[in-house]
Amino acid sequence: MLGVDPVCAQGVSYCKQYIFYGWERCDRPMGMLSEPLEDTWPRQESDDGTISVGIDATDLFDRYDEEYEDVQGSSFPQIEINKMQISQSIEAPLTSTDTAILSGNLSTQNGNGGGSINLALRRVTSAKGWGELEFGAGDLQGPLFGLKIFRNLTPRCFITTNCALQFSSRGVRPGLTTVLARNLDKNTMGYLQWRWGIQSAMNTSIVRDTKTSHFTVALQLGIPHSFMMVSYQHKFQDEDQTRIKGSLKAGFFGTIVEYGAERKISRHSILGATVSVGVPQGVSLKIKLNRASQTYFFPVHLTDQLLPSAVFYATVGPLVIYFAMHRLIIKPYLRAQKERELEKQRESTASDVLQKKQEAEAAVRLMQESVRRIIEAEEARMGLIVVNAWYGKFVNDNSRKNEKVKVIDVTVPLQCLVKDSKLILTEASKAGLPGFYDPCVGEEKSLKVLYQFRGVLHQVMSADNEALRIPKQSHRIDADG
Repeated sequence: MLGVDPVCAQGVSYCKQYIFYGWERCDRPMGMLSEPLEDTWPRQESDDGTISVGIDATDLFDRYDEEYEDVQGSSFPQIEINKMQISQSIEAPLTSTDTAILSGNLSTQNGNGGGSINLALRRVTSAKGWGELEFGAGDLQGPLFGLKIFRNLTPRCFITTNCALQFSSRGVRPGLTTVLARNLDKNTMGYLQWRWGIQSAMNTSIVRDTKTSHFTVALQLGIPHSFMMVSYQHKFQDEDQTRIKGSLKAGFFGTIVEYGAERKISRHSILGATVSVGVPQGVSLKIKLNRASQTYFFPVHLTDQLLPSAVFYATVGPLVIYFAMHRLIIKPYLRAQKERELEKQRESTASDVLQKKQEAEAAVRLMQESVRRIIEAEEARMGLIVVNAWYGKFVNDNSRKNEKVKVIDVTVPLQCLVKDSKLILTEASKAGLPGFYDPCVGEEKSLKVLYQFRGVLHQVMSADNEALRIPKQSHRIDADG
């Protein structure tokens, strides 16, 4: 699979503690290699689950001619679920150094199924390493015994070793996997893996992860697969954590090109889609939904051939469906959810807001005499005079014109802060200033100021937590406008 890092190809459960899954992020930051492992271990029970549903939709694009149809009158394409897999794991700390991990999975494909259950006991032996014993059994394979060891060699280098014995009707199948990793710089890791026994191979990979990008290059020489893989992911710095990604994998088995995107659709959910185009694999669409610690994966096989129509619909179809769902379902739901939360917050803080309002009004009354003297001094020197000032929530979008405008007049408090024809506000919330209060708790607020300097009108609007310094030439209102 293109989305799985070669280091984790054998399903080693502990890989996520230190390795990157191709396009995926590492659970353990690169800079933590030298920190005590006890500090990175969870102190409460955690569980992870995955549900995978494989869908065969090749009948949409690779239909047989009518003369070969076995079923008469089957004019509609037949879409089938040809495989399913459910896996679940739970990790429970026993002591400050011991952890038990119970995992299991069930899978079925084309009418044949199987499953397995595993129990692992992990012990942190020191600040530099840990060891793990694993016991497993399944209906298709015999007992499994494994030993895993992790150790920091230096603050920038570590090694892991996984030994396994798989018992079956054909005898004992031993396996050994060793990974040597090193921090090349602050954002770059290098991995060297040697695997013997089951699918013997030598693999090397370099992973670079920054705030805006993730890059992986890997080379593997082995039996039966040898390949080279390059993948890149760009991370947009937006509220929805949008990411676009692309990958190329070429080897003795063929060539695969993948591209896709993922986006946060709610507080705990991330939705992603990937198009896979390969020879001889054909065209597939992979849809993945991460909800908290649960993952739902839907690989849809569209065609065994390279058909432009399949690539087009696999690319455009998810985009159209996503934007339609986002506008018609997701966005209204999130807006309603936010309104409910704001309403609860307003109800719980109503008495506090009323008290703050009364305190602000009292402060404004006390400022009147000081403000009168400041205005007289500023008028005498043609200095800074605040004509009008408002603080709160402004609605500029026409689609939201029915929303209630929640602003308060803060002309007097702002004029009181003027000193030597200057007004300087820090990045802190303006609600804490004398004579101010929060008129819309939990909502985004702005400060709008109309002021006069040297006899010329100026206007500025700044965010609540944005620093403000006036007067400025850029605030000047054009007389011609």
